[in-house]
Amino acid sequence: MKPIYITDLDHTFLRTDQSVSDFSAKVWNNKSKDAILSVATARSFQKSHDFLKKLHLDAPMILLDGTMIVTPEKKLIDIKTINKALGDAIISEGAKYDIYPFVIALKDVATLDEAFLFPTTLNLHQHGVLENYRNDPRMLECKNIRAMDMNLKLVYFGSHETLSPLTKHLEHTFGKELEYKLSPEKYSDGWFLTILHPEGDKAHALTKVMEYLERDTNDVTVFGDSVNDIGMFKLAGTSVAVANALEEVKALADVVLPHSNDEDGVARYLEGIK
Repeated sequence: MKPIYITDLDHTFLRTDQSVSDFSAKVWNNKSKDAILSVATARSFQKSHDFLKKLHLDAPMILLDGTMIVTPEKKLIDIKTINKALGDAIISEGAKYDIYPFVIALKDVATLDEAFLFPTTLNLHQHGVLENYRNDPRMLECKNIRAMDMNLKLVYFGSHETLSPLTKHLEHTFGKELEYKLSPEKYSDGWFLTILHPEGDKAHALTKVMEYLERDTNDVTVFGDSVNDIGMFKLAGTSVAVANALEEVKALADVVLPHSNDEDGVARYLEGIK
């Protein structure tokens, strides 16, 4: 049977400038001749597709932190959403801490068209993040931001001093109705809190992908760097952290690479596997 490799994108396979190096692309495409390769990312289908145009993928992609599983041909395999009532309740609770989230929602299941809602009231961390989405056609500014019918995730960006107590408050308020992931943004002093459906994370999605491939989770090797990769690390047969991964991720990894994302760590590992 062909080995299976699934990698996170940002800060893992992608370089810090959000590019795929020629070396990584060459190794990936060569490896795809005798292995099954795919990605598990916080990015959307379109954003992932833009980065991966020159890569061969032959397994469903785990997208938007695990809320969507889609084949490279854009066939929807699974989706986990937060309904409007719950989404609006989250926004109302966050407002008590004077912060409003970005809302990434699905407008149309048939076309997988997404909406990226952002509030008029922004903090400095949120302003910085939006610079990366300046020309994104999904963007919609909302004076009074509310959830949509099918919300894939709500994401707060801010300081740890704001988001840590907000996380605890949301956990106390909503309990197991939601999944909460608080993590540092490693290339700034900001933090982000991602709110998901309780089965909308990468771990649940990895299980679905392996069922789709009719393989066991022990058969897969996963690569990652951050908090949202930890669930995959616990399930996979082999977990690999890049050199720039968070320490808590490295502690759970079977392999810690000597190379970072900017040094093509994942590709160097794949090149060395015979």
